[in-house]
Amino acid sequence: MTTAGVVLAAGAGRRMGRPKALVDGWLQHAIDTLTGCDEVVVVLGAQAERARTLIVDRDVHVVVAPDWETGMGASLRAGLSVIPDVLPDATRCLLTLVDLPDVGADVIRRMLAQPERSDVLARATYDAVPGHPVLLGRDHWAGAMGGATGDRGARDYLRTHGTVPVECGDLATGRDVDRADGTAGPTARQPIDD
Repeated sequence: MTTAGVVLAAGAGRRMGRPKALVDGWLQHAIDTLTGCDEVVVVLGAQAERARTLIVDRDVHVVVAPDWETGMGASLRAGLSVIPDVLPDATRCLLTLVDLPDVGADVIRRMLAQPERSDVLARATYDAVPGHPVLLGRDHWAGAMGGATGDRGARDYLRTHGTVPVECGDLATGRDVDRADGTAGPTARQPIDD
């Protein structure tokens, strides 16, 4: 049983004023939290070459979502579609976002403690509010990719397939940061959708 970690970091960060992958330390932090995964994939898009220079001394696989401008769905599809090449025997993947600065390795460990099955479908919750990361068993990849369009990501798929909540509110706020002043935007805590 193996797990791929996927960092979604392709967006332009319009509310932030720059791609979130370029915010000081965020990309490195997101990658470092996934040390419990067997392989890590980083999905870039906006200013991808510049963001790639921030990934130093880390053994990760970088994929650039060619249609990243169409929304979160493009990033999700790019990340999931490359896993069979990066980690052919992967049973599941853990999807996280670059803009979760207070989500640390302790949250990741709790998520990875979920069953190592190809049908697992779980997401972190913070005081019972759904958030990220999301753990997708291999059986769910095609369905999640099929519904990942525009900025909807896998929201509808997760909603209709009964994810198991994994409470992490004792470890972090799970708040995604959307603006330079540190506040969350209107889509905060929407699973694979911001």
